[in-house]
Amino acid sequence: MAIDELTYPPKGDKKNSAFFDEYRLKIYERRRAAGLEQLLGNMVGIVVQVEHGEAIPYLRELYLLGPYRFEALHQNATHRIYTLCSQPNFPRMIVLEPLTADYADEVTLLNRLYPLAAQKPNARYIGEIFNTTDTGQTREILESHNIRFNYHHETKNPFYTDSGVLFTFPSDYTCNRIGYFQGEIEDIEALKLGDQLEFDAAELATLEKIAEFAQAERLDPLVLGVDHLATRILAGEREDAILEFLTMTHYYFWGAYNIAEMNSSTNVNRNGHVEDDKQSPAKVFTANNTPSFINSFEGLPMPTEDFVRNYGRRLHHMAYEVQDGDHRGGEKNVDFVVNTLRDKGVKFLAHVVGECLDDPNLKQIFSKHSEYSILITEYVERCHGYEGFFTKSNVASLTAAAGQDERYEHGHVFD
Repeated sequence: MAIDELTYPPKGDKKNSAFFDEYRLKIYERRRAAGLEQLLGNMVGIVVQVEHGEAIPYLRELYLLGPYRFEALHQNATHRIYTLCSQPNFPRMIVLEPLTADYADEVTLLNRLYPLAAQKPNARYIGEIFNTTDTGQTREILESHNIRFNYHHETKNPFYTDSGVLFTFPSDYTCNRIGYFQGEIEDIEALKLGDQLEFDAAELATLEKIAEFAQAERLDPLVLGVDHLATRILAGEREDAILEFLTMTHYYFWGAYNIAEMNSSTNVNRNGHVEDDKQSPAKVFTANNTPSFINSFEGLPMPTEDFVRNYGRRLHHMAYEVQDGDHRGGEKNVDFVVNTLRDKGVKFLAHVVGECLDDPNLKQIFSKHSEYSILITEYVERCHGYEGFFTKSNVASLTAAAGQDERYEHGHVFD
């Protein structure tokens, strides 16, 4: 049964302003009245860009860490575009790779503003693609709500303007885009990604060996799909970022929790029209409780604000759900997955947090960020039918671990 967002009481202990509560409901009412909710469907695509020459190593990483497998390769005037799939009803993964090492567009310029992002000026999570029954109507409605879409004169990359996906201009609050696609995502031709190319046979064989390893070690059936996508934003922009996302989608605000130990909050938005988040992953926004210049009085932890100051507003991690259960000898599946990947050289931040004994609970862990996408991979196992989205203690531990890995001071990165 779909969630009625107008009557749903958000969860959590993070205090929201009267402004937020008023306009959250107004946004729900307006998108219903405008017909947007009837037009929009599930999240069907996730778009990531990497540096020139790094798409293949990134694909190898994706093959090892999760369920995505190569589907097609295209090329437009500026990029090679790799499409990967997992389960048919889960979002596709689209990986963009510039054709030249000196390629630069708005993504490059944005990354170069921040000391750690500048080290990989074209590597960035781009955004999500949602299904719609009519892209023209979707654009018309959203532009009347002051949502900007990308036009040819604003970008060099034809993927944003000439493909079968209609993309918004990058958000001022998250720097992410949202795309809208009319049709079936498995119809590769309808995506209009450019000229289709043959994938290198030797490289495909290498990827297939990784897939065989994942199947042999049972990683493949245990790592299910994307559970949520988490963006880090500035303290003062938390409510605006959430309201903007709600304006552009048919998600609802599930709730927000104060993570006092880390001086931050975690804010969750979900698709109320699916039974399984992996069919349309949750969107999480994390923000500091105090901006850095005010925190200079308080001296509280601020790993979330530091991340944004060092990398810019951007997606921080992509979380995969792990099948609930025990592997052998009482070892939880997430522990088995992590130990198997560690043996293959995958680096993690700290250890698996959380307990899964006899009571419903969850266990989680962060990987070290990818050198190709800058994204952290999270694994989460909800044990014994645990129905909550997260626990505050787990989030605090994960945030602290990531903060230690993402420190930057006087031009030095602390590993």
